[in-house]
Amino acid sequence: MRKLISSSLLLACASFTLPAAASECGKVTIADMNWASATVIANVDRFIVEHGFDCDAELVPGDTMPTGAAMIEKGQPDIAPEFWSNAMREALDKGVAEGRIRYAGTTLSDGGEEGFWVPAYMVEKDPTLATIAGIRANAKLFKHPEDPTKSALMGCPSGWNCQISTTQLFTALDLEASGFELLDPGSGAGLSGSIAKAYERKEAWLGYYWAPTSVLGKYKMVKVDFGTGVDKDEFVNCTTQIDCLNPKVTMYPPSAVESVVTEEFAKRAPEVVAYLAGRSFTNEQMNALLAWKEDEQADGDYIVEYFLTNHEEIWTQWVDAPTAAKVKKALAEL
Repeated sequence: MRKLISSSLLLACASFTLPAAASECGKVTIADMNWASATVIANVDRFIVEHGFDCDAELVPGDTMPTGAAMIEKGQPDIAPEFWSNAMREALDKGVAEGRIRYAGTTLSDGGEEGFWVPAYMVEKDPTLATIAGIRANAKLFKHPEDPTKSALMGCPSGWNCQISTTQLFTALDLEASGFELLDPGSGAGLSGSIAKAYERKEAWLGYYWAPTSVLGKYKMVKVDFGTGVDKDEFVNCTTQIDCLNPKVTMYPPSAVESVVTEEFAKRAPEVVAYLAGRSFTNEQMNALLAWKEDEQADGDYIVEYFLTNHEEIWTQWVDAPTAAKVKKALAEL
């Protein structure tokens, strides 16, 4: 009888310890960076971490440099879901080496994407316009808005880092010899607006843009192939350097976009880190989500409800069946 009582007590104690183990991650802070795709991912992560892994998840404001520095130096926030890590690679790698942070997974499977683009309807009419050779041969299609004797390539706004690379590639591609002038759109809104205007009128357009963005979700664009592939050393050491006097042609390499977590959190909640390791969006998926977000003027909660409801085929691949069931239950209770 005493053995039976002892066994019952042990089972009771074990049953009381299970909830504590399940909620070991406790309070979790997630950086909500100040751009659209990062907000989407941060909100999705918050809901899944909270309801799928029983954490007390909270979003905190973030930006690349201050968030990275705070994670390395202060151990907060716990998670940066969308970190364009090349922006401070040296500091991040040092933080990893010192056991302060770790890379937890690839957020955008394609990486951040940059390039020179043309509208898809142009390529459908003439497939050669997907190549730089075709662009040069048809330069007169890309009419300059102010000078009819010239063609126009819409560059990156003044003051943005990408203005250096677009200028260097314009030089390396020798587009001036084909009659092109590199134009400054004045702002990000001016750049995206020029694409929207061209699309509405089905006009020719050539210029710089990047993904993931709502613009590339709304307007089907084709990235122009320079025919060179990617020369990463050239891109890092010359294309992106304003004082490089002899740039050569290279395609833009994809930018690493990763999830970063503090080492303390990784040890405290390995199951959440495993989720982050498997959680990834393609640029096409994110472009479409951003276009929907902009059209609907959706806030974080609405984004989460829309994505989890309409794209089970994506997010259920990131978690096991019991976790997915918990997330679905919470979703049904909204």
